[in-house]
Amino acid sequence: MKSINKILFAAFFIIITLINHSFVFAETETAVDLDKVMKTMLAVTLIIIAVVIWLFVVYSEKNDNEGILFKTPFKVFKQYITKMSPIEKESEMLLHHKYDGIEELDNRIPPWFNFLFYGTIIWGIIYMLVFHVFDDGQVQSKEYEAEMNQAAVERQILVKTGAFLNEETVTALSDAAVLLEGKEIFIKNCASCHGQNGEGTVGSNLTDDFWIHGGGIKNIFTVVKYGVPAKGMISWQTQLAPRKMQAVSSYILTLHGANPPNAKAPEGEKWEEPKTNK
Repeated sequence: MKSINKILFAAFFIIITLINHSFVFAETETAVDLDKVMKTMLAVTLIIIAVVIWLFVVYSEKNDNEGILFKTPFKVFKQYITKMSPIEKESEMLLHHKYDGIEELDNRIPPWFNFLFYGTIIWGIIYMLVFHVFDDGQVQSKEYEAEMNQAAVERQILVKTGAFLNEETVTALSDAAVLLEGKEIFIKNCASCHGQNGEGTVGSNLTDDFWIHGGGIKNIFTVVKYGVPAKGMISWQTQLAPRKMQAVSSYILTLHGANPPNAKAPEGEKWEEPKTNK
């Protein structure tokens, strides 16, 4: 095998390997279907096997040390897509006119150019039918609408998980299941300081009209979330999800006016819910 054939052989395998790896890395980075990666790798592997068998036949059985058989398919393909005439026939194709000493050959348009030209026409027809006749394509308006719908779905998922829930957006809930969950959280985490019924022990009374840090769902949620380090109350945002803090804050609101026995004396200022303009 001559050096030129060795170079062609090595270049072929380098190209195939790069193509193979590019497909694998592209699929891995975008986390697309693993089955698609496997099919691509299988196809490239089969191509490599076919080429290896071909080379084995060419160089072993045909004894093609000069690489003539090896290069024949490439020459045939080049001849097919270019339809180039041999240089010996140039005198027969020479047109009998000159411009500034420049002579012109009567060469035919190469097939690759025709493929490209007619291919763009066919593609244009298909594009027109798909996008403008059957209205089946992803034109920009449809793509925008699809992305907005997808964003709305994702937003709903985030809303349900409480990702957007904070002291500014929180609202009081009255669902029985939520309040029951809030009660369980209160008994487990808050009753040791505020009493089983919110009457207050070390912590303040949660059943009267007076609040040290303000009443209402937003103030209560804020205190639960950030705590009151000066009073020894820890921040619960690292231990409770936003939905759970909303649940316990909503439950605390239901304790108002319960008048439990042994209630602690009022602390702070009397809270009145701000009036909203309708």
